[in-house]
Amino acid sequence: MPMRMPKNSRRRQGIRTKMVLGLGLTLTSLLLVLACESPRTVRDETTVEFWTMQLQPTFNDYFGDLIEAFEAENPELEVRWIDVPWSAMKARILTSVSARTAPDLVNLNPNFAALLAGRGAWLNLDESISEEVRSQYLDNIWDASRFEGQSFGIPWYLTTRITIYNEGLLAEAGIEEPPQTYDELAMVAQQVREETGKYAFFVTFAANDSGEVLESLVQMGVQLLNDDGTAAFNSPEGVTAFNYWRRLYQQGWLPREVLTQGHQRAIELYQAGELALVATGPQFFQTITNNAPDIAAVSRAAPQITGETGKISVAVMNVLIPRDTVNPEGAIAFALFLTNPDNQLAFSQVANTLPSTRETLNHPYFQEVGPNAEPVDEARIMSAEQLERAEVLIPPQSNVNDLQEILYDNLQAVLLGQKTTEAALADAEQDWNAIASSFNTP
Repeated sequence: MPMRMPKNSRRRQGIRTKMVLGLGLTLTSLLLVLACESPRTVRDETTVEFWTMQLQPTFNDYFGDLIEAFEAENPELEVRWIDVPWSAMKARILTSVSARTAPDLVNLNPNFAALLAGRGAWLNLDESISEEVRSQYLDNIWDASRFEGQSFGIPWYLTTRITIYNEGLLAEAGIEEPPQTYDELAMVAQQVREETGKYAFFVTFAANDSGEVLESLVQMGVQLLNDDGTAAFNSPEGVTAFNYWRRLYQQGWLPREVLTQGHQRAIELYQAGELALVATGPQFFQTITNNAPDIAAVSRAAPQITGETGKISVAVMNVLIPRDTVNPEGAIAFALFLTNPDNQLAFSQVANTLPSTRETLNHPYFQEVGPNAEPVDEARIMSAEQLERAEVLIPPQSNVNDLQEILYDNLQAVLLGQKTTEAALADAEQDWNAIASSFNTP
């Protein structure tokens, strides 16, 4: 079956268009959404309007109890919880910020929040939250929500990838231990393919999907950007990283559909017994148990695969307060209540996530397992241990999606033999710097 050709020329034209139109036109067009939404029309100092992303109905009971407890401690305040579908959040928050109808508190990830941080949309928390309070959170996680020297987000829950592997399939290939580095992964990929006819792993190069490959470049020692926002990835380390993925693809050690399908395909292949390992969160154990009990029975957990840097990736979800809120004190009070150690522990236990506070992370729930521990319990401990050196590998960047698209498109061209690694990196550098200069122009 012929593979999809990289859309480099069309993408470059799109980049030029973005440079001309900018974010302002996007915000203007999104105002049309207001006619279909139910924006906040009454702004007062007794209501805290709080938006989350796709947490209903799974966590209705948790938030019902949480809000009731907060309102009991703060009888002068009322919390209005609104859950927004993941796919709709970007449009809704951009529109509401533009129309000055934003909620008092919103749940976002740092990279998306940075889209508006550069335009002063968020309250500067360094002026509102004391150093004593900030010190309750993990330093590396708090710093993930800083943009141009200012704190714009309060960390909430975290996830770190682990490796879940099929010990039966690895044994069939003659492999005793799962890989822990990218060098080891290459050897395992070759051996599994040659000995079993199956694949060791699946990682997507689809530009609009997982950022795992982008993070892998950083783990291999690539500096993505310079301090001024221009490209730094056209470097000897960049060449090595691009050539790593080129070799695995061209040798046939990766499934052909890595160019077109997303991370969900890795989940499907692993559950079908066609993949030896998958990079995901500990909660995936429950999914395997439900969907493929035979595979779950031979599945075990291993640490996240990394490069020579030893860096571990962490995904952060935080809460932010729009600068235009009329109730900053109430929003901060609820944000700190939501993310305090006790409530983070409670949420972690129902959501199988990691906390961002030191006290919670030191709780026995994240430190030890009982005698009848399930694989998901062992995975939770392993995931928590990684937080000691985990960091957000892709720093908050208002146009990070463009960076991923440019690098992935050029890397696809390398995998398909349409460009040399050197030419692809040079093209990517030129395209990115054009975007960076447009964003840096007053």
